[in-house]
Amino acid sequence: MGDFYFTRHGQTVWNVENKICGATDSPLTELGRKQARELGEKIRAEGLHIDEILYSPLSRAKDTALLISEITGITAREEVRLIEQNFGKWESTPRDGAGFKEDKKRFAISYDGGESMLKLCQRIYNLLDDIKKEPDKVYLLVAHNGISRAIESYFHDMTNEEFAAFGIKNCEIRKYHFEKKR
Repeated sequence: MGDFYFTRHGQTVWNVENKICGATDSPLTELGRKQARELGEKIRAEGLHIDEILYSPLSRAKDTALLISEITGITAREEVRLIEQNFGKWESTPRDGAGFKEDKKRFAISYDGGESMLKLCQRIYNLLDDIKKEPDKVYLLVAHNGISRAIESYFHDMTNEEFAAFGIKNCEIRKYHFEKKR
């Protein structure tokens, strides 16, 4: 039916500082840039078939995608629906803060000016439905940890706690396959 790949951007300054980035931009560290280059080398060395890279407009994902593109020669373009969730009042606060951990389990709240988990999933599910309509084209999506949760939940049932706790490492790559529905 069709495949696509997903990766999270390379390490950022705020990842190192244990701060919630969300829709706030935080640049890649030198390690983050190295991770992106290494992922590009891995994709090239393994001969992964990818037709196009779609990336979030935030610089950490864009820079990751463009470094991968430079190494692999795969065309890359911005996809606004891949922007990270806006965590409102929690942006720039500690990732392991007790209040944030509790709010992440409440899917319909908007974090005082942010975006709810439900709205995030709606836009990501819509994007995945659009990608599924192109079964002969393989994409690499370069985005964020919050986006990884939404993608994982599109394919697998998860409790609210599992959803809130899910995450992937910087520049980890995952392959997803759209199953044909009966």
